[in-house]
Amino acid sequence: MNEIEFKNSEQAIEDLTILLIALTSWKEKISGVDIIRAWKGYDFDILDSLNEKEYISGSKKSKSTILTDEGVKKANELIKKYLKQ
Repeated sequence: MNEIEFKNSEQAIEDLTILLIALTSWKEKISGVDIIRAWKGYDFDILDSLNEKEYISGSKKSKSTILTDEGVKKANELIKKYLKQ
């Protein structure tokens, strides 16, 4: 695998991870605010990258994460891209 293919596969893994987070998420109300939460059973490096891009948020010690508005937007783009919906 050359460097270009490797970078593309890393991006695909990240894309599919945020997609899976969105597809397995649920809504909660915290202090009167609706949030979207999902379990963090994914590669920590990928989760760190998604957190840096502000697609997810929450404590690293927590077993779940919060999908941000930007994360929902990105996930919807990926649903259209990968699932053709």
